[in-house]
Amino acid sequence: MPLLQLVYASRPFGFDAGTLINILFKARSKNAAADVTGCLICRDDIYLQMLEGPAEGVARIYEKIIQDDRHVEVTELVRHEVTDRMFGKWAMRDDPVQSWMWTREEVDRGDVSRASKDDVLRVFNKLAAQPSEPT
Repeated sequence: MPLLQLVYASRPFGFDAGTLINILFKARSKNAAADVTGCLICRDDIYLQMLEGPAEGVARIYEKIIQDDRHVEVTELVRHEVTDRMFGKWAMRDDPVQSWMWTREEVDRGDVSRASKDDVLRVFNKLAAQPSEPT
């Protein structure tokens, strides 16, 4: 059965460690219930998230993200069908990426929204290849 893989970027509103912990706690619970897995890359200037799973579950979660006031300028970057999950072991993996994706200046310029599908997926492929404990 094909799965939907969706990646979006947004700017955090009111980002701090407590907000991030709250987002991750709720995301892990709701994602597991919807059979959705993925990864959230977060900094104080950007959220970059991949959701993957049944199309209905991914769409429902993404719609809630769009309406969530902790996200500003939500931009869908990738939406395609896949046969395998990239983050199948994680209800929501998180990573405070600092050095191997877009710089703050590039984020401010809007480079993320103009990135190619391959560039966006490359970020997640690199992260998926790094060892981490499932959550």
